[in-house]
Amino acid sequence: MTQSVLLPESELTTDITGSSDIDFAEQLRQETTAVRLRRSKWGVSKTLDKNQKQMAADPFGADGSKIAASKKLVDISHPKFKAVTRILNRANEYWQSMTVPYPEEGIRLIRTETVSEFDAKIALMQSELDGAVAQLNQAYCDLRRKAERDLGSLYNAADYPDSLDGMFSLSVEYPSVDPDERLRRLNPALYEREQRRIQQRFDEAVRLAEEAFLSELGDLVQHLCERLEGSQDGKPKIFRDSAVTNLTQFFERFRQLNIGSSEELDRLVAQAQGAVRNVTPTRLRDNDALRRTVAFALSNVQQRIDTLMMDRPKRAISFDDE
Repeated sequence: MTQSVLLPESELTTDITGSSDIDFAEQLRQETTAVRLRRSKWGVSKTLDKNQKQMAADPFGADGSKIAASKKLVDISHPKFKAVTRILNRANEYWQSMTVPYPEEGIRLIRTETVSEFDAKIALMQSELDGAVAQLNQAYCDLRRKAERDLGSLYNAADYPDSLDGMFSLSVEYPSVDPDERLRRLNPALYEREQRRIQQRFDEAVRLAEEAFLSELGDLVQHLCERLEGSQDGKPKIFRDSAVTNLTQFFERFRQLNIGSSEELDRLVAQAQGAVRNVTPTRLRDNDALRRTVAFALSNVQQRIDTLMMDRPKRAISFDDE
């Protein structure tokens, strides 16, 4: 990915909402592509039928139609099933890490120049997923036999496919979020209305991106501060390397995805990055003075983040099509 747009300080807003002469919503629209990640998986939960619900309700003297009950078809804690689930989850995390929010469920925005990289990575994960499903298939008969023992009379062979091939998959879609160009000729007024609607969505996307970055930075800074401050049983609190590395990874993502729409956000990220620059987890553990210095600097960042989060306007915007 390329570095985000760097703007002169004189051109940046001093307001977190990003008010300036620069149309950041249009910039986001021009520099990104909408992307949806679909994760398909075999549904291992099945709702009990009417008679089974009533049987479950009878010991309580309840009406079976008033309760919700389901059965697990296989043991999802099996290592080979968990291996499949981990790949699906990792793909979702990767999608999230490469994108910023868009105010339409299931869609996010990715920098256009990184689409090929993203698509190739998901394809590799699909190959990995196919291999994990093949391994799961080898254990499938054992999983079914165990389910038959565990479910007793609730077991129904018809609930189970012959094979799990094709039951788990990853796919990527790049849906258009622009108005249909045919409208320009057929109904120019409607086309202009659709353009305004999309512009409104990208205005909101800018706000959502700023809010998401601010919230993530706040969570990471707060977690590290909590581990650096105070003691436990008279000793400094223990923290994992990830408390530091997750923060440095955030800085890289921010550099790649940020469009520079909020000077305040840029400044807070720079302050947090400066506080941990050239600081390793080992140095923090071994140097009490450094630990206190970093904790103090990050606590100042945290206070400002908390203030901004409370001050941000809560806007209820409807995007229903009329």
